[in-house]
Amino acid sequence: MSNAEPTQEENSTFTDSSSRVHNVGDAFFKRALDILASALGLLFLSPFFGIIALAIKHDSPGPVYYHGTRIGRLGKPFEILKFRTMYERPESYNGTKLTANGDKRITPIGQWLRDTKLNELPQLWNVLIGEMSLVGPRPDVEDFVAKWPEDSRQKILSVRPGMTSPASILYRDEEKQLNGANFLDDYIKDIMPDKTRLDLLYVENHGFVTDLDVIFLTLLAILPRIRKVKIKEKTIFSGPLYTFYFQHLSWFLIDFLITLISVGIAGLVWRLQEPLNIGIGPSFIMALIIAILLSVIGAFIGLQRVAWRYASLVLVMDVGLSVFLTAAILVGVNRLWLDQVIIPLNFVLNFILLTFIGMVGARYRERLVTGVANRWAFARGDKKSLGERVLVVGAGDGGELAVWLLQKSEFSSAFSILGFVDDDYRKQNVQVAGLPVLGTSKEIPILVKEQDVGLILFSISKINSSDRERILEICEKTGARVLVIPDLMEILKRPAEGPKLGVEA
Repeated sequence: MSNAEPTQEENSTFTDSSSRVHNVGDAFFKRALDILASALGLLFLSPFFGIIALAIKHDSPGPVYYHGTRIGRLGKPFEILKFRTMYERPESYNGTKLTANGDKRITPIGQWLRDTKLNELPQLWNVLIGEMSLVGPRPDVEDFVAKWPEDSRQKILSVRPGMTSPASILYRDEEKQLNGANFLDDYIKDIMPDKTRLDLLYVENHGFVTDLDVIFLTLLAILPRIRKVKIKEKTIFSGPLYTFYFQHLSWFLIDFLITLISVGIAGLVWRLQEPLNIGIGPSFIMALIIAILLSVIGAFIGLQRVAWRYASLVLVMDVGLSVFLTAAILVGVNRLWLDQVIIPLNFVLNFILLTFIGMVGARYRERLVTGVANRWAFARGDKKSLGERVLVVGAGDGGELAVWLLQKSEFSSAFSILGFVDDDYRKQNVQVAGLPVLGTSKEIPILVKEQDVGLILFSISKINSSDRERILEICEKTGARVLVIPDLMEILKRPAEGPKLGVEA
């Protein structure tokens, strides 16, 4: 890659890749947050910048700021801004572009700035003018970008680089991990591929809430007492804010809306028979209380951790249990603790039934047909712990189809499916097709050894070649039999072309 402007064809490729990973709403809020946070940060931190500038000038002669060329979005180079941390000497510019533990080019105050990450604060200006974002893959020099796999480079450069990223959190002590004369080779061989993998995960899964999690964890990671604490990958990609929003708040709002509509419909039906003057205000409060009860009970019995897009219809009973318990609490409070019966029992039964139907419909939606098929498979298949233990790689449509076919076959009793592994951290600790997601591809060797897995089903159809080879290599090294089945999903997606006999030469 050169410093020349990207061609029209290259821009088209980057744009197409970007359109696949960007959500318009997330992109708008992301840029709005960038502008607001960077402007306020530059304004309120300006006195602190002055103190750092005086410390740098006092520590060693030279400029306060360092300007370095990095490769940004769409492959365009830009000048990144940092506080200077090296001596103003020729070797600082002519030496390796990567710093290692004990680098003699770094000044005393520069080492402190690097340890605390305060040397990165001037990049708020790069964020404000649109060259960078608060969160995104860290921008790299041209030499290192050229070493990325082509498909990875296209995806990573489709978004703005960031001041922080999941990779920069997990490798916040990168310099201390690099030692010896061959530290550059060690970085290119061991650290760069993993950072590239993390950047790809971010690009493919990022959103506004995820960015807030990364910012929050970055602030925690630079605190002295927390800096040495190991932060797990899944904590970053499905952090506390993401978990609260998607597993709790979003379903609370949906259930509240469903309950409010159910109360309204039940009230209209009841008024056709006899008067019922609950009122709009009390109806709103009652719907709010019911939604809170549903959320608390749902969290207690594990409904918030279910990936409903892949859920089996067997979990309808759990939804029904949460609604039944909510109704029991409501009726009990009304009859035992209140002086008079405010809500008739028949009215409660009517709107609770409507609420149950609405909750099931909202959670299953297009997955109802698949859920029925899965439930039928569970009923036909005797789910025993006997038989060869099976681990499914990929908790998407291909994995679910593989499980369904295996459980439905006449040989189902010969296998015991343990669960899935998937690199999507948002699927961790959830159930897919009634089976748990046990971990990521990195944990395959451990799971095979601990669970005595004899067969691994590789069922990922949407994956780039480098990740496919990496995961298959992990599977094959375990010693278990590996069966690759993603081609089945591709065949099903193709239009019917009629039967073909023989094999093409």
